[in-house]
Amino acid sequence: MHRSRSSVLQRSSSGKRRALAHLLLCAALLPACGKRQRTEASAQHYAQEGADSTAMARPVPMAPDSPAPAAEPAQLATPPLLDPTASAETYKDHGRNPWIEAARDRLSTFAADVDTASYSIMRRKLTEGTLPPPASVRVEEYVNYFRYSFPSPTDGVFSVVAEAAPSPFTEGRHLVRIGVATKAKSVTERKPMNLVFLVDTSGSMASADKLGLAKRALHILVDNLKDGDTVALTSYAGSSEVLLSATGVAQREKILSAIDSLGAGGSTAMGSGIELAYREASKHARPEALSRVIVLSDGDANVGPTSHQQILSLIAQHAHEGISLSTIGFGMGNYKDETMEQLANKGDGNNFYIDTIEQARRVFQEQLGSTLEVVAKDAKLQVEFDPLLVARYRLLGYENRDVADRDFRNDQVDAGEIGAGHQVTAMYEVELTQTGLAAPASLLTVRTRYRSPLPQEASEPAREAAFPMPAVAVATSFEAASVDFRFAFAVSAFADILRKSADSEHWSLAKVRGLAKAAAGTAEDRQEFLRLIDRALLLAPGNHPATAKLAR
Repeated sequence: MHRSRSSVLQRSSSGKRRALAHLLLCAALLPACGKRQRTEASAQHYAQEGADSTAMARPVPMAPDSPAPAAEPAQLATPPLLDPTASAETYKDHGRNPWIEAARDRLSTFAADVDTASYSIMRRKLTEGTLPPPASVRVEEYVNYFRYSFPSPTDGVFSVVAEAAPSPFTEGRHLVRIGVATKAKSVTERKPMNLVFLVDTSGSMASADKLGLAKRALHILVDNLKDGDTVALTSYAGSSEVLLSATGVAQREKILSAIDSLGAGGSTAMGSGIELAYREASKHARPEALSRVIVLSDGDANVGPTSHQQILSLIAQHAHEGISLSTIGFGMGNYKDETMEQLANKGDGNNFYIDTIEQARRVFQEQLGSTLEVVAKDAKLQVEFDPLLVARYRLLGYENRDVADRDFRNDQVDAGEIGAGHQVTAMYEVELTQTGLAAPASLLTVRTRYRSPLPQEASEPAREAAFPMPAVAVATSFEAASVDFRFAFAVSAFADILRKSADSEHWSLAKVRGLAKAAAGTAEDRQEFLRLIDRALLLAPGNHPATAKLAR
């Protein structure tokens, strides 16, 4: 059809107006567009990294004593791919423990905690070029990520250390380290396991750092199981299904094939998945074996008739019956940290976050015995300070593990679970009285209380023990304290700064790095910690890239 010149000009003018309107709309929506593009860029980045998840979140190698390469500060200071303001992640801020006057309340009581998810989340965030959200920082999970030297238990399940030293930050204050540990078990000593893997296969898991890494982690776990262990595989998305009934590890290839068949898509009905996993665990429970459900997810649950509270009640009921539940978190952008932590707490299990294949090996290979087998159930610690020697104190961390002093001997109150070979460390900041400063003395007594995890011993009373702190355990200076003491404090101080604790406002990240470096030794995880402090130095508000070099 022939068009007149006027109609062509009208169309051209109309097109220009539409183009102009489009440009104005884009300008108005530019921040949102940028967030979406960065999120999409991040997803593409991890898809490309899928061929080798080992490199997915590994910090740039940095020799502790050598200056950073010239390009490093610019690279680390680059805006992160994931814009925190666009994130759908959820973390719960549990507040900060206050200073307590010992004359008013000499008892500090808390449940044992061996989770380490918070530390792995921090590593992922710093590696991506952003500081972790303060609410994601749980001091105890940073400190308990590392291994320390403990004497072997001689009487009972626990060995206990208690030591103190002057603070390197605040004149007139001391630090106290409390630690308990259990004896590790060899593979042959470990009880048989009835494991049910519950894998989130919803659409939110469709990336290499989520379902891709979860499948690789399960490969590592299966490869480290022993004869007598059984594995079942269940999944949930819009619905839940059993992909593999309980199968002995002698049929390892069958198990791995089922894991490899997992694919992601659909919505997330976590409640129905957990119900199905427990049914499968109950169906194949054996008197000689321990039963555990292992949930692998980003924690995002958006559909299903089961409420969050109903899920927690269901988990607590099965934990009472002897089926524990652990949560293994993956991915960022929509990660539900609070959900994953609550599920594990109610399930008498562990909460881990896996950001790299190395972390998967740590959880499912190097620490498998402590991950799977509980030796102390509902474990509580109570520290009694001598008010004649200690004026006041504050506990660094364990805010969400607080137990009322009156409930220390109330065995109906849920507490923490400790596995074979697990360690629990707590750091206090204290102010001594003039009497306490005058001469070394026993500042406190540590009490432990726990129940046997064995079903046949469920009716037996809880076991309690007391461990007075030796007077000689008070060092004359911070430098004179043990290497583990100094490193544990450096880790707790780093966490306290990241979570913006009021008491750490005048603490220096650079000095924390110096303290950590002096106590790190050659252990790779401690050397990695130094590199993470370097990244935090570069990202901290007001810091200049040269600050990290000066810290060394």
